[in-house]
Amino acid sequence: MLGSYMNNCISISIKKNQVIIKIEENAEQREIITELKKKIIELKNLYQDDKTPILVTGKILKNKDMEEIQNLIKRFIDVQIDFDSPKVLGLHGIKKTFYKEVATSETKFHKGSLRSGQRLEFEGSLVIIGDVNAGAEVIASENIVILGTLRGLAHAGAKGNKDAVIEASDIESLQVRIADKVKEIEKDENEIRKIKTSAYINDKDELILE
Repeated sequence: MLGSYMNNCISISIKKNQVIIKIEENAEQREIITELKKKIIELKNLYQDDKTPILVTGKILKNKDMEEIQNLIKRFIDVQIDFDSPKVLGLHGIKKTFYKEVATSETKFHKGSLRSGQRLEFEGSLVIIGDVNAGAEVIASENIVILGTLRGLAHAGAKGNKDAVIEASDIESLQVRIADKVKEIEKDENEIRKIKTSAYINDKDELILE
């Protein structure tokens, strides 16, 4: 298979037994479908008897848009298709513990992004309507929800609550903390980064990032 293609709003690359179709964030659905139609024939020629799964990533997609893209690809290639679409508000699919804890704890909303050097601390759950940039800190005794990208430090369950969660549209920080658990995130510039949106402590007392 070929290594990489670029087009106006879609790039296709092959990495570790996976074909990755990355869609530009600002692309309109009409443009995406037009570009994909052009590229899909080329992609089909690469497949032949191959069954390498496809991952569609990059842009926040509505369900109907995902369905349209999936149907288009499947018309030409019989292959498994997964979508790594960031959550529109970072709120879909939040662990059940979030709802349970919010019901019993106060929630503070902060409008706007946090810049480097800024620190936000709250007894309860925090919802940031914006990004948390590198060098900024967000600390909550309960949950942290970021309706943007987390690049700085987030520490949920700061007083020991292991049921707390961290949710963001994209977690890019090098470290996240829940209660007394710390997760160091290593960056490999040669790897295609998979978007991570959730951090929580599982039944085995491990801090999971997915």
